[in-house]
Amino acid sequence: MVTKQKSFKKLYRDYLDSKIKLKKYQLVGIFLLIWVVAGIVGWVYEFIVGFTEPGGPYMQGGNLLPWINIYAVGAVLIVPAVYKVKKYPWAVFLISVLVTGVVELIGGWLVYTIGNGERYWNYDHGLWAIGSINGFVCPLSVLFFGIGALGLIYFFLPYFIYLALNMSKRAFLILAISLFVIFTADGVINLTLKNTGQPTAMDFYRSLGLKYQEL
Repeated sequence: MVTKQKSFKKLYRDYLDSKIKLKKYQLVGIFLLIWVVAGIVGWVYEFIVGFTEPGGPYMQGGNLLPWINIYAVGAVLIVPAVYKVKKYPWAVFLISVLVTGVVELIGGWLVYTIGNGERYWNYDHGLWAIGSINGFVCPLSVLFFGIGALGLIYFFLPYFIYLALNMSKRAFLILAISLFVIFTADGVINLTLKNTGQPTAMDFYRSLGLKYQEL
């Protein structure tokens, strides 16, 4: 039986030592929160990067809400990949660099192939171009993603575990599922609108006079 952790400091030590046992609903809720928060953090990162883009700054994304799908995907892949080595930040960093690099490379190639040359990102300019692989992935991007993974593993994840252990099952699941449904529905709706030729969130923001770059 899982006992509630009253001290975040103690929980953090137990977390690093892999002494925390979680129930299935807690694991599900934690991953749903990771999905949402990683997408939001990714949006903030891309918004900042937009200031470095030629002709920028740009808002970047593809949804009405400040959330980018591929960052959510990358985050939920990183956690199981690094969880057993979380006591070693260098290992977390290196594995995260590899995982995010593969996600960017495959994701960029798929969009380019299926979309007949369409790109959601292109590392072909400035410092981003150094070591770039066809503009799909570059050393500088995965460096930032590796740093972001450290924040995910050593800040966000233990905090989500703390919530899972200290909130009631009902309250925790309502929080996690509600956020997941809202943000994921936003992504699905915008993808559907795009594929059916209807105005999307990107068109809405552009109608307000904002520079908006799909990602």
